[in-house]
Amino acid sequence: MALHFSAEELAGRRARAIAALQARGLDGLLMFRQESMYYLTGYDTFGYVFFQCLYLGADGRLMLLTRAPDLRQAQHTSVIDDIRIWVDGPDAQPAQELRAFLQSIGGAGSRLGIEYDAYGLTAANGRRLDAAMDGFCTLLDASDLVSRLRVTKSPAELAYVRRAAALADDALHAAHGTVRSGAFEGEVLAAMQGAVFKGGGDYPGNPFIIGSGRDGLLCRYFSGRRHLDAVDQITLEFAGAYRHYHACLMRTIPVGQVRPQHRDMHKVCLEAMASCLEALRPGEPIGAVFDAYAGVCDAHGYRAHRLNACGYSLGTTFAPNWMDWPMFYRGNRVPAQPGMVFFLHMILLDSDSETAMCPGQTVIVGERGNEVLSAMPLDLVVR
Repeated sequence: MALHFSAEELAGRRARAIAALQARGLDGLLMFRQESMYYLTGYDTFGYVFFQCLYLGADGRLMLLTRAPDLRQAQHTSVIDDIRIWVDGPDAQPAQELRAFLQSIGGAGSRLGIEYDAYGLTAANGRRLDAAMDGFCTLLDASDLVSRLRVTKSPAELAYVRRAAALADDALHAAHGTVRSGAFEGEVLAAMQGAVFKGGGDYPGNPFIIGSGRDGLLCRYFSGRRHLDAVDQITLEFAGAYRHYHACLMRTIPVGQVRPQHRDMHKVCLEAMASCLEALRPGEPIGAVFDAYAGVCDAHGYRAHRLNACGYSLGTTFAPNWMDWPMFYRGNRVPAQPGMVFFLHMILLDSDSETAMCPGQTVIVGERGNEVLSAMPLDLVVR
């Protein structure tokens, strides 16, 4: 079996999930988030693009309902013994098959938590599921139940996060070796992603973000590559991923020469980063981290050029993105706790001058301070 954690650690996670179910008065949980399935059982797949549900009962019972291609996948990567297959066809009704399973274990009239907020449960399948369970049991949104358990990492998880951070450093080294006047963006991406793969890493939860010239102000991947001009800028946001655990870095690299505005924005970003790290303390609401970012940027006249969030939690996430819960934005009252992992990005984007500056790094919240995971400094590097 391809288990990345001991059976004992996985069992402990399920025990905590069961305790959370019982505290909410729930008889079981219907999971559609692949992250939840992986966290509790080790199950590793992208089969969640179809109807797929993992049931965890308050009595500890596990059952996976999925398609035939994931039978062996679940057997190979998880501790799930009860795997049931729904058959593809024009009249397939997996939601009804899920109800039949629940009926077979005496689930009529039960109170079940469900992960409605999941990429693995489309609106169409959600409507079919609601219809199938109507009058049979009560469904209560429990999308946050496992996410709240996942946000604080165990020592074994943190070992994977640190390995992911080392792979992110390898990717940044590869970028520094390929970014230059005239370089092809595809060459940069190939070197960076290749470094992660060579180190034993995984595909990340979303594509590496790359943009040069005026596209250095974009914060999403888009299709189409260009060659760098003699004087240019390139923004890179990327992650090392190991056993699906992520550690992110972000940089804007001036090419050929550095503009005065690059230097000024970089100085402000470093001040904001220091202020954010000071605000990220155990027991304090993480909204204070955003307030620190915004306060520094606004004080230096960059209110119009900052974003409305400055980072988010990282962990084991699957496509379509590596962003996890919770996020740094104004008023977020979730308290920081030791063992949480966060990506902090100090993004400034000046559309008028088409200038970007976006340093970012991943940290682990500790009892006595934050552990910055990257060995790469936040210095302004010009290529």
